[in-house]
Amino acid sequence: MSVDGDVLAPSRILRFRATSSAFHQRVDDAVMQAAPFASRQNYARFLRFQYRLHRRVAPLYGAPAFQALLPDLASRERLSRVESDLLDLGLARPEVAHLEAAEPAAALPEALGWLYVVEGSNMGAAFLLKAAIKLDLSERFGARHLAAHPEGRGLNWRRFTEALDAIALTPEEDRRAEAATISAFSHVLDLVGEELA
Repeated sequence: MSVDGDVLAPSRILRFRATSSAFHQRVDDAVMQAAPFASRQNYARFLRFQYRLHRRVAPLYGAPAFQALLPDLASRERLSRVESDLLDLGLARPEVAHLEAAEPAAALPEALGWLYVVEGSNMGAAFLLKAAIKLDLSERFGARHLAAHPEGRGLNWRRFTEALDAIALTPEEDRRAEAATISAFSHVLDLVGEELA
């Protein structure tokens, strides 16, 4: 599709990936540098980071307008599982400032960018879960939020991305959605610095 002389890639997911890949790599590098699975103490900090991230995006998963466009969106929410992991390990939920607790964006384009980032993190969670098992954690204790969807990570991600690609947006809304992926990764990087550094 061509808009104002610009040629857009056929897949919104491919555009999201191209736009945010450098930020995604920075997040991955920062998380791994923090060695979150080197000890239970490090993992506790990792859970604080996860709680703050999922607490921020939880309203997007509960929004009826977004659920109508992205099937099974509500069931993808992982905040409740992070809370269970904190309870498993006897950890208190982190205090969350009022502004941080608000959803990152109520508009659809921005929400799609943020959801892409958070849902994509579940694909990499397979590697993290293997590391958590070495700390005597599992999908049933302490690392619930890293568990795969019952139908498998690959199929679950494919269903999400197909639904996201099918949503009708204007070219301007698409650009806003792409920009939101960078905003989301930047926020994640900030949280990593605050909780894991």
